[in-house]
Amino acid sequence: LESSLLTQPWASVRFDESTFLAKACFRDTGYILMVSDLSSVWYESADAEAVGQRSKELNKRLTVHVSSFLNHLCNLMCPLLAGQPGATTAFSCHRSPSALSLRVKSELSGLPFYWDFHCCPAPLEMVFRHLVRPLIQMNLALQCQVQELISLLLRKDAEIEDYRESGATLSRDRLRTEPFREETFQQNFMAEVRSGAS
Repeated sequence: LESSLLTQPWASVRFDESTFLAKACFRDTGYILMVSDLSSVWYESADAEAVGQRSKELNKRLTVHVSSFLNHLCNLMCPLLAGQPGATTAFSCHRSPSALSLRVKSELSGLPFYWDFHCCPAPLEMVFRHLVRPLIQMNLALQCQVQELISLLLRKDAEIEDYRESGATLSRDRLRTEPFREETFQQNFMAEVRSGAS
């Protein structure tokens, strides 16, 4: 399950008044859920036996197979992670220093359906695999992309300057641009980042 979770993207979700990042993977054999507020990372991994036991405790009137519970949980969580939570589904959460509890209220077969995700702090190795390493890799990829774009802009400026020196003129003056200044661009970008973070 955790290897499958690695391929799932993080999604921005709201529980109560708080915004989190979350991702999940559901199978007939169980599920795994990760949630982060960028200060802490929590997770829960539950196999079919644990799901069956908890479903009996929370939904005494419902008697359906564990795979149906898991499929229903998937159908509730996947729209939430896609930014389109179901209108009849309510999510709430409670945080403590040692845990995060996520409660789901919905319906199944016309009866009330309840589920509690009991998340504990994720191990450092798990946080590194799912959050830190992907962020660093993406940061490095974006840095390479920015350098390529800067190089392309400088070459384009040199090409335009060559045309000007050859006597070429613009047919539409509104297309005129100032030469790209890398240092000015970097300074402006960092100023925007600082103002956005404050």
